[in-house]
Amino acid sequence: MLIVNFSMKKSLPKIYGLIGYPVKHSLSPAMHNAAFRECKIDAEYRLFEVKPENLRGFLQGNIDVEDTNGNSILAEKVEGFNITVPYKVKTLQTPVKEIAVRYDNELVVLTGAINTVKRIGDKLIYRNTDAQGFVKSLREDLKFNTVDKNILLIGCGGAGRAIIAGLMQAGMGVKKIFVCDSNKESVDSAKRHFSTQSDIVEDRLEFIYDNEKVVEVVTQCQLVVNATPIGMKEGDNCSAIDKNLLRKDLYVYDVVYNRETQLIKDAKEKKCKGVAGGLGMLLYQGVLAWEFWMNQSAPVEVMRKALNDKLGII
Repeated sequence: MLIVNFSMKKSLPKIYGLIGYPVKHSLSPAMHNAAFRECKIDAEYRLFEVKPENLRGFLQGNIDVEDTNGNSILAEKVEGFNITVPYKVKTLQTPVKEIAVRYDNELVVLTGAINTVKRIGDKLIYRNTDAQGFVKSLREDLKFNTVDKNILLIGCGGAGRAIIAGLMQAGMGVKKIFVCDSNKESVDSAKRHFSTQSDIVEDRLEFIYDNEKVVEVVTQCQLVVNATPIGMKEGDNCSAIDKNLLRKDLYVYDVVYNRETQLIKDAKEKKCKGVAGGLGMLLYQGVLAWEFWMNQSAPVEVMRKALNDKLGII
């Protein structure tokens, strides 16, 4: 007797991911895939190293891309993705042919940077969850009250811009943010961008080009934030700021999350009042991105545990 199997072929999971160059260090797959499993969603989060010359093609969806495990997929099949170094600002400045682009929240305009994208057909929806993720971590992890405080921000790329935007939101009450970066071009670019946001920024933002000025202003600040990749690579013993400028009444936040940086080590040695790495920012921006893609609440504690397990944190 001939038996015909009419069972349906198992559908492929929906694909989400992270684009950047490089991305292999990222912990994002751990938290997103844990959330998919917890909520029984047939989806997978992958890492895509996209070369600069392929960024436009990825956004337009018309090129094949390989994830870091060697799996190939047409870019348009990646339904949602995060963006990391060096594309948070560049993506916003990249024109895409025959693709409708929409900004999903005002933070995209304020930061001039994006870190989260949802693809719906021939539309790209841009969002920035970094700003809110940082603010949430600042409150939850560092217990820092921003009202009437001066802040030194080191680095004004995509992450730095998001931090500025987060701190400039209504209700934050920041007195002044001093911004410096070793890359003069980045400083100039950020300065031009935020000059167009004068109604929000007012006189609360000052860009610094001189290292001697940094030494002067840090004495006026209650919080130092590193928004550069310094310390991210294994064996990188450099710090974003001279250890001798740290003091006991200072709070220190480093957006690097995959290891304890030299800045964090120095801050602990100096017994700074509060010290935090960027794991909380990674978590909270990831939660917001996941909810943006899935249109439902994220299992926050499951995502937190996945990150902690990946880093061996008990």
